Amino acid sequence: MQRLYDFLRRHPTWVDGFWALVLFGISVVGGATTEESSRSDLPAFVVPITLVLCLVLALRRRMPEKMLVLAAAVGVAQLALDVGRLPANFAMLVIVYTVAAIGERWASRFALAGGLCAAPLAQIRWPEPQTSVAGNIALAIFLTVPFALAWVLGDSIRTRRAYFAQLEERAARLEKEREAQSKVAVAAERARIARELHDVVAHNVSVMVVQADGAAYVLDAAPDQAKKALETISSTGRQALAEMRRLLGVLRTGEHQEGGEYVPQPDVEQIEDLVEQCRASGLPVDFKIEGTPRPLPSGVELTAYRIVQEALTNTRKHGGPNAGASVRLVYFDDGLGLLIEDDGKGAPHELYEDGGLDGQGHGLIGMRERVGMVGGTLDAGPRPGGGFRISALLPLKPAH
Repeated sequence: MQRLYDFLRRHPTWVDGFWALVLFGISVVGGATTEESSRSDLPAFVVPITLVLCLVLALRRRMPEKMLVLAAAVGVAQLALDVGRLPANFAMLVIVYTVAAIGERWASRFALAGGLCAAPLAQIRWPEPQTSVAGNIALAIFLTVPFALAWVLGDSIRTRRAYFAQLEERAARLEKEREAQSKVAVAAERARIARELHDVVAHNVSVMVVQADGAAYVLDAAPDQAKKALETISSTGRQALAEMRRLLGVLRTGEHQEGGEYVPQPDVEQIEDLVEQCRASGLPVDFKIEGTPRPLPSGVELTAYRIVQEALTNTRKHGGPNAGASVRLVYFDDGLGLLIEDDGKGAPHELYEDGGLDGQGHGLIGMRERVGMVGGTLDAGPRPGGGFRISALLPLKPAH
C-alpha cells in the first residue's frame, strides 16, 4: 500500500484523469435521465460541455489557472445555450478548491467570486417551477455554500503549506547559522590554542637556551653547575613537551576531549613555580603577593599566568646580562592586579626595533587579547631610566 501511495503522489495527473473518467461515466448515466438532456436540441452541446469539464478535472493540478478560465467559459456557455445543470458541473467545485490551494492569488480571488456567483446565476436561469421566490433564494444560498467551503478549505491548505515551508526554511537557516557559529567557535579555539602554543614555546625554549649557554660556559670550570643547568633543561623540555602534546592533540581532534590525558591549564598558584624556574635560569626575580589569595575564575588565572610568563620571557631575551625583574600580585575585592617590571637596558630598543616584546610582534598583542577576553585593562611600556613595565587589572566579572 505504501508503494501504491507513493506512486499516486508522484503521478497526480493520472489520479485526476481516473476521476475525470469516473465523472464522465456518471455524467453519461445520470445525464440520460434528465429532462434537459432528453430534449432533441441539446445533445449536441451536452456531450462537448461534459468532455470539457472532465478535461478541467483531469488537468486541474497541471495548469490550474487555465483550467479555471476554461471552467468559467463553460459555465457562461451553459447559461447562454440554456444547457441545464449537469453532473459534470462538479468539476467547477473541484477547480475552485484547487486554485485556492495551489493557484496564483488573482486566480484564487477569481475562483471565489465565480463560485459565489455560480449558484445564484444558475438559479436565476433555471428556477424551480413549483418553488416560491423565497424558496429559490434559499436554494441559491444553499448551493453557494459548497463553493464557499471549497474555497475556504483550499485557502487553508495553502496557508498550512506556506507555514510548513516557512518552518522548513527557518530550520534550514538555523542549521546553517549553527554550522557557521560552530566554525567560528572552532576558529576562535584554534587561535587561542595557537597563543597558548606560542607562550609555551617562547618561555620554555628561552629557558633552555639560557641554561644551555650557561652549561657550555661553566662545563670545564664548574661541572656541578653545568649538571644542574642540564637538569633544568631536561625538566623544562619535558614540561614543554607535555603542554605541546596537549595543545597539538586538541588541534588534531578539533575539539576538547573530556577525560583525556591533557594536563590542566596553569593557574595563579603556579606563578611561584614559574618564578623559581626563572631564578634557576639565572634571572633574579623578586616575587610578592599582596592581599588575601582566593580562588579566581579559570580564565583570569590562565591570563595572569601567561602575562607573567610572557613578561619574564622577554626580560631574559631583551633585558641584557644583568637584568632583574619583580612580580607583584595584588588581590583586590573585585579583581586581580599584576605588576611586572624589569631594569634591563635593551627592552625599549628591542621593543620598537622588532615590533614586539618577543621579537616577532606578537607579545603585546597576545597580552592585550588575553586581557580583553576577560574584560580587563593592560598598560605596557618602557620605564623611565630603562627597563620595561607591564601593569594589568583583571576583574572577577567581565565588563558588559
